[in-house]
Amino acid sequence: MTRQLTYGTVREHSRKVIYVLRVLDELLNYPEVDHLAAQMRSHVTSRYGEQTPNVVIVQGDTKETLRLFGDSHAVGVVRAALFNAAIVWSARELDEYGWGAPGANNG
Repeated sequence: MTRQLTYGTVREHSRKVIYVLRVLDELLNYPEVDHLAAQMRSHVTSRYGEQTPNVVIVQGDTKETLRLFGDSHAVGVVRAALFNAAIVWSARELDEYGWGAPGANNG
């Protein structure tokens, strides 16, 4: 299964970051969302050494279809950042690991 993914971060406060993973081309079911969040947590832990990374998964592209998954506080912070256009999305880092590259096996 191929997925188009982008990645961004939102500052929760001066020393804490929320990692945001956006699924662009499909809607995932709950087990897939959980698997993708666990994969992102593992990536963040190995890459940055953060022991308990906060991850939010975003699906949908309009205000009406937007679905966010994660800790309720983090979801609120990310939702506000989305509506204020405060997230810069990048696929580059994920492409290095084969996550967001078109045609990559991301499942």
